[in-house]
Amino acid sequence: MQEQMLEQIKRGVDEVLLESELIKKLEEDRPLIIKAGFDPTAPDLHLGHTVLINKLKQFQDLGHQVQFLIGDFTGMIGDPTGKNVTRKALSKEDVLENAKTYQQQVFKILDPGKTQIVFNSTWMDKMSSADLIQLAAKHTVARMLERDDFNKRFKGSQPISIHEFLYPLIQGYDSVVMKADIELGGSDQKFNLLVGRQLQEIYGQKPQVVITMPILEGLDGVQKMSKSLNNYIGIADSADEMFGKIMSVSDELMWRYFELLSFRSMTEINEWRQACDEGENPRNYKVRLAQEIIERFHNTVAATKALENFEARFQRGAMPDEMDEIELNIDSEGCAIANLLKQAGLTKSTSDALRMVKQGAVKIDGGKISDPKLIIAVDTTHVYQVGKRRFARVSLKV
Repeated sequence: MQEQMLEQIKRGVDEVLLESELIKKLEEDRPLIIKAGFDPTAPDLHLGHTVLINKLKQFQDLGHQVQFLIGDFTGMIGDPTGKNVTRKALSKEDVLENAKTYQQQVFKILDPGKTQIVFNSTWMDKMSSADLIQLAAKHTVARMLERDDFNKRFKGSQPISIHEFLYPLIQGYDSVVMKADIELGGSDQKFNLLVGRQLQEIYGQKPQVVITMPILEGLDGVQKMSKSLNNYIGIADSADEMFGKIMSVSDELMWRYFELLSFRSMTEINEWRQACDEGENPRNYKVRLAQEIIERFHNTVAATKALENFEARFQRGAMPDEMDEIELNIDSEGCAIANLLKQAGLTKSTSDALRMVKQGAVKIDGGKISDPKLIIAVDTTHVYQVGKRRFARVSLKV
């Protein structure tokens, strides 16, 4: 039973620090406090966020108590992780407005009865300036500069504001206040999570176990899923939007999405992957993934309707039976839609392609697109249509 529990917890995990401590905590046979923090810097969550939230759900199913921390205080500082410039601070009004939507969205996955929503402003607003100075005294500038992003900025003579050093300290102090047994975070959060372990020891607590989750690639299959990069699937997207976006991912990326986003067992997923290796069409399993995700954030009726709407675009007569089959060799970061249309001979130039996109005259697999900055992932094949008569089935290869 212990081995099965550990295997379930470690599924899709990037790192466990330390696994021996995790095993000891699980052997205590009590509900553990599982912490995960989210800064409400944008109003909507996307599937990249749910990689971590799904892991929280697994802990809930195992009988543990999830404390979902909304960083309304730290959100006003701005997490410097992975940034080469100081982030613009958000107003308290923006942060609180975004926080409302987070509470609504997380309960599409988490069990409300086993989830405690907490705000770090609850204790940080009560902290005096003297208290903050005492907290700052528990960490050194040298340790802060061990962080890769801070180190690069320091060596590159890029400015680092003093308040950015406070961010990992406050995140770590949150773990002290919450008495966290385990903290989850993205792999890019490892430094901040380890500060929590250090501070808990300084304050006389048993250090939390740190579990880092991998960063989910966006629809382009290369860069981190992000709203600013327009390569995301929002959990508030319509069912049809979700279905179309999931069907657009590469066959290889689909299996990573299955591992990190699906609640299916890895045994079943591996059997499906083997079936594809033996010749079954990956599209059949991509449909299953799309329907599972839509059922989670909408319902079964919406998932069925989304499939019907998607397939209706491919009914005989909607597209010609015969069209040019084109293979384009591109770099690993994908291909801009305007370049693709020009190289495929569907438009005379990239400017012509951009104009057609803006006019709503371009479709991918029967679905109209409107983003002229759209990047198409490698190892994908789609039917591209420009106007009423120009079609081509285009495959992108590295």
